[in-house]
Parts: sequence; structure tokens; C-alpha cells
Amino acid sequence: MLLVKAFHIIAVICWFAGLFYLPRLYVYHVQALNEGDTKGSERFKLMERKLYRGIMTPSAVIALVLGLWMLVDRWDSYFSHATWMHIKLTLIILLLGYHHACGIFRKKFDNDANTRSEKFYRMFNEFPVLILVAVVILAVLKQPYTT
Repeated sequence: MLLVKAFHIIAVICWFAGLFYLPRLYVYHVQALNEGDTKGSERFKLMERKLYRGIMTPSAVIALVLGLWMLVDRWDSYFSHATWMHIKLTLIILLLGYHHACGIFRKKFDNDANTRSEKFYRMFNEFPVLILVAVVILAVLKQPYTT
């Protein structure tokens, strides 16, 4: 089970790397569009697509599958009696929504239909940091046998 946990952590790190970087690419993409840099815009489209499809989504799937594996393995001690796990699962659902929103924004950029500002993406980029801080604190301070 420790190997499963190790690969889960690796997948989460890869997923978060993408969640941190993709919105930053959106900031630079908006800057390129504002400067009329069509070559730059096409380059950003390629980078965004490869990051989302090639790294973020596979990492998210692996992290979720391995996380569910560990959850099922320790169902009684983690889920049914631990408030921290309920909170963590809620935060993961929010993170999946964020991941999906990243995909929606990527498609808008891909179709030259982005209407959001550079400032919006700078603020949007901060959300996964908050989730990461909360999840790590919950995981470190967990008390699986109490509520």
C-alpha cells in the first residue's frame, strides 16, 4: 500500500504542477493576443493543449484512481469516522471543477473566443494554492479514528 501512496503523491504533484502552470499560460496568452502576436498565440494554444491533455488530465485520473484505492482499502478508519476525509473529498471535488474550468478556458483560447482578461487569469491562478494548502494541512493533521 505504501507504493500506491507514493505513486498517488507523485500523480498529485504532477497534477498540481499543471494546475499552477496552465492559468499562468493563459495570462501570457492574453498578453500575446493584446500585442497582436498571432504566432505566439498559436504557440500558447499548442502548449496549453499538451499540458492539459498530456500531463494534467492523466495525472488527475491516476491521482483519483490511486486515492480511491487507498480510501476503499481503509474505508472504516478513514471515511466513515473521519471528518477530515469528508472535507478533503469536498475540496477534491472543487479541484475537479477547477480542472474542468481550465479545460473550458483552453477550448475558448483554442477557438479564439477568450473574453477573459489577464487580471482574471491571475486571480483564477490562485485557487489551487488555497486547495493545496487546505488538503495538505488536513492530511498531515488527520485523526482517522476520531471525528
